[in-house]
Amino acid sequence: MASNPRNGRPYRRLTSYQRSLGLPCWLCGHDIDYRIVGEEAKRSSWAFTLDHAQPLSLGGDLHDRANARSAHRRCNSARGNRVTARAPQRASRRW
Repeated sequence: MASNPRNGRPYRRLTSYQRSLGLPCWLCGHDIDYRIVGEEAKRSSWAFTLDHAQPLSLGGDLHDRANARSAHRRCNSARGNRVTARAPQRASRRW
């Protein structure tokens, strides 16, 4: 039985590198709260996750730094395996 490649050292190293950059979410542009870690990060929709610009299911490389992006868990999940992000939602009225 093959192990999960996301549990390996190269993936953890890439995740740590991307987290250390402290970038905003590449999908929505808002800041990510990098202080959310551990079990709390698994439940928080605003926590950091490593996203891949070219989805893995469409041939993206799991360990390529050029393919790695910082994203909120919520934004990453909403994007799914699409290559492009959804257009930002428009407000119901002008603010």
